[in-house]
Amino acid sequence: MLKILVTGGAGFIGSNFVIRSLNSLNCKILNIDKLTYSGNLDNLNTIKNNPNYEFVKGDIGNSNLLNEIINNFNPDIIVNFAAESHVDRSIDSASDFIDTNILGTINLLDCCLEYWKINKNNNFKFIHISTDEVYGTLGDEGSFDELSTYNPSSPYSASKASSDHFVYSWYKTYGLPTIITNCSNNYGPFQFPEKLIPLMIINALNDKPLPIYGSGKNIRDWIHVKDHCDAIISIIEKGEIGEKYNIGGNCELQNIEIVNKICEILNELSPRKNGEPYNKLIEFVNDRPGHDYRYAVNFDKLSTSLGWLPQINFESGIKDTISWYIENSDWWETIIKNKYKLERLGDSK
Repeated sequence: MLKILVTGGAGFIGSNFVIRSLNSLNCKILNIDKLTYSGNLDNLNTIKNNPNYEFVKGDIGNSNLLNEIINNFNPDIIVNFAAESHVDRSIDSASDFIDTNILGTINLLDCCLEYWKINKNNNFKFIHISTDEVYGTLGDEGSFDELSTYNPSSPYSASKASSDHFVYSWYKTYGLPTIITNCSNNYGPFQFPEKLIPLMIINALNDKPLPIYGSGKNIRDWIHVKDHCDAIISIIEKGEIGEKYNIGGNCELQNIEIVNKICEILNELSPRKNGEPYNKLIEFVNDRPGHDYRYAVNFDKLSTSLGWLPQINFESGIKDTISWYIENSDWWETIIKNKYKLERLGDSK
């Protein structure tokens, strides 16, 4: 049975990956998460009693804990989701992003290297989950591929770019079997309320303003989180050591298009009490510093070499996502009450 150690598995993408992997792979999963503000064990309620799942609260910056966990669990695969990910927060204060995304990743690499040198597991892989933001911004044409130059614009993307470089250097210098993935914007169940799509849904349901940066014409490539998780599973099964793979949804949309689509679907699923359409709540606000104009991801390498393609089109995916937030209001109401106030704008990355 495959043993997978997941870091940051109580976050949005990590928790979806844990659930998806337990349902589709013959595996045991040990999940280590620091449970910062965006980590939520409620995401994992459906599998918390699964005998093949275990959770440990911990920080990837804690070498003693990591060494103990890794040596006791003897993983075949380590998937590193652990990261601070909100761009606005990185602009306000970069220190947490440096601590987790850079120093934490280096510490994790060191612990993995020590474990790998001793065990020499020929099937071992360290898979580092990163973002398309490391490439910077695009104009109206073109897309990022695996050879695109890194050109990060925010403290968040700079920290992720740095971690990517360290991961690759541990492969080149020490031979650690690493793979890097760079994915476009995710959406789906369990996404923390500060992100664009859940924030717009929740604000609309609460009849609050829907704030959009600038003109709303910034463009992102969107992928359903289940498609992202399936791509990672394909990389676990067939990915080549030392490679990096871009993961995208082939779905470029302006932020204003996203918000209007959410409003349109909510008009159907949960009409406002005053009878007005939800797009009346849209407000344009001052743009974010260093706001990248456009991201687009070329994932030909992944589809050609591993046979992966996104399966969920945005039209059905966003409707299912909105329905999930309507049906699981207890989940996000608890977060807002206990952990978080919706004071920030939606981060579209």
